Amino acid sequence: MQWAHGRADDFRSVYDSVYPVLIRIVYRVTNDMEVAEELCQEAFIKFYERMEVFPDHDQAKYWLIRVSKNLALNFQKRKGRERRAYERVFREPKKQEDSGETAVLKKESHEAVKAALETLPGKMKEVLVLKEYGDLNYKEIATVLGISEGNVKVRVFRARERLAEALNRGDVYVP
Repeated sequence: MQWAHGRADDFRSVYDSVYPVLIRIVYRVTNDMEVAEELCQEAFIKFYERMEVFPDHDQAKYWLIRVSKNLALNFQKRKGRERRAYERVFREPKKQEDSGETAVLKKESHEAVKAALETLPGKMKEVLVLKEYGDLNYKEIATVLGISEGNVKVRVFRARERLAEALNRGDVYVP
């Protein structure tokens, strides 16, 4: 059967004959009537945009069934992924808030590290700051400072040793 009427009449004809079939199929996949209605509406919007492609009513019907089924299956997959992500969030251990005492100890240790860092010679301090706070690798630090990579490694090692010695003299909390 070729399209016989105007675009609106042909659309209405397909809609009236195919919608009941689509809504049953999509509802069985999604088990939610509101979702089924939305997905059928989306399928008919796609059909309306591509209506000229279909030579007759039957091909339009089969295309709509295929599109609706795929929309419903994609919806179910997305819903499953969202549910799994939601469950994963609740299974993860909650980040524990620091107690007042722990927060004070962390602040004191942070201050102690800053003070110990200030006691280091300039060349040791700069490589350690670039390494630990700047997250640069040895090669990048060497390029920035214009020295060899081996020299950077030696300076970082010595700076860490001196920092550990300075911190061992005091009572420092390590979280």
